[in-house]
Amino acid sequence: MRRVHNVRMGERLELHPENPQLRLLRVAAECLARGNVIAYPTDSCYALGCALGAKEAMERIQALRQTRKGHFFTVVCRDLSEIARFALVENWQYRLLRSFTPGPYVFVLRATRQVPRRLLDARRRTVGIRVPDHVVVRALLREYPEPMLSTTLQLPGEAVPLTDGREIEERIGHALDLVLDAGNCGIEPSTIVDLSGDAPRLLRAGKGDPRPFQ
Repeated sequence: MRRVHNVRMGERLELHPENPQLRLLRVAAECLARGNVIAYPTDSCYALGCALGAKEAMERIQALRQTRKGHFFTVVCRDLSEIARFALVENWQYRLLRSFTPGPYVFVLRATRQVPRRLLDARRRTVGIRVPDHVVVRALLREYPEPMLSTTLQLPGEAVPLTDGREIEERIGHALDLVLDAGNCGIEPSTIVDLSGDAPRLLRAGKGDPRPFQ
């Protein structure tokens, strides 16, 4: 039987950015499975994540970021094969997704009926999908059997996201269950592209090259 690591509130785990330790990834996966909140690195900046079905964890993230009820969350998937579970994808959309994932992009697509109502844009019935290109989160998603619910780790009133694991631990560790520290990963958030219409529409220019969508 695998030994379970007992995580203390707000614990920071240092992971190698290119060869993350399997033992620590399994700790993080167990943390997510228990309905907890983690901070983790992406290919754009640090983010907050929890299990899709963890409503209380989602509310904790909303309270931490002081966002409105309809705040935009993203479903973080390990690869394109998972996207069809959450989004309706036509051929032209699939070609774009295949070209730009994994990468620092969030794509807004029409949601399937499997997407919980609390994750939808209530008026348009769309959902944000991301397949990140960062070794740590991709390795984590191999250990954790489900996609994650996620949002940028940007605190209220601050112009840029937090990007240092120690600072994250010091400032908001009390409000998190786990911090995955893989070093600095930047302060520029992902590019957001709306694919729910007849043609791509750029919603936010970020780290991903926005020019193909302008």
